[in-house]
Amino acid sequence: MSNKKSDMGKSKSVLMGVIGFIILVLADQWTKKMAVLRLKDQDPIVLIKNVFELYYLENRGAAFGIFQGKRVIFLIITIIILLFLAYCFWRIPYTRKYATLRGVLVLLAAGAVGNFIDRMYNGYVVDFFYFKVINFPIFNVADIYVTCSAIFLAVLLIFCYKEEDLNQLLKSLKGK
Repeated sequence: MSNKKSDMGKSKSVLMGVIGFIILVLADQWTKKMAVLRLKDQDPIVLIKNVFELYYLENRGAAFGIFQGKRVIFLIITIIILLFLAYCFWRIPYTRKYATLRGVLVLLAAGAVGNFIDRMYNGYVVDFFYFKVINFPIFNVADIYVTCSAIFLAVLLIFCYKEEDLNQLLKSLKGK
């Protein structure tokens, strides 16, 4: 009986992960489509003068414009990362304790896929958020997903999980 309940919990968790992933990727793609329609070949839209604007940029590199023109490398790396994230999502124990971690993996995967779609179809990623006040690199919603998931992952691993929790995670990932 408890195995059946565990399978139901796993099915529900996977379903929620897939639905969340789809919503996040669609939101990212919609914002990029709006950026193309409203910002491309236009002056930036200033939201807060000298602080924050919507500024269209076709980024042919990685995060924040690094590694310009290395499209094939990024596609291969993204596929490897996505396979690893899917493996981790599947192997992490399906308990409440690790639900947040599973959500972080979904957020990270959605960010990777959002930019992967752009690279596959356009050869570049559409970026449009620009913090002018600090001349921060122009970024997009998928970049926000990746950055937030990295921060959440660090917080979880440093502050939320005990050593025995991490040992259980490692055992699960190793298939033991």
